Amino acid sequence: MRALRHARLRKGVNGVRGTAERPRMAVFHSLHHIYVQFIDDDLGNTLAAASTLEPSIKGTLSGTCNIDAAKSIGKTAAERAIAKGITTVVFDRGGHMFHGKVKALADSAREAGLKF
Repeated sequence: MRALRHARLRKGVNGVRGTAERPRMAVFHSLHHIYVQFIDDDLGNTLAAASTLEPSIKGTLSGTCNIDAAKSIGKTAAERAIAKGITTVVFDRGGHMFHGKVKALADSAREAGLKF
């Protein structure tokens, strides 16, 4: 079902597509980790990324796939994007429901300065 929701989000006239000026903020979480990438779909490049797999982030968290980890990753990803000159993004929740970890990540990214 997640794959179907993700495909439905990405297709059509109002589909989620990132550009160099407004990249796509792709969020994915597995049972163990949370990942965020800022992607320019025109060139197929990842401009910035953050995940709970990184030792510097993983060491400061009590768990790697909970709401606290999502808040930390959202803030870190936003800081890295702003450092690269990215201020506005297109949010791609990857077919995941917008609550819990995904909502916490989005809220912390907004608080850190990203607009979407």
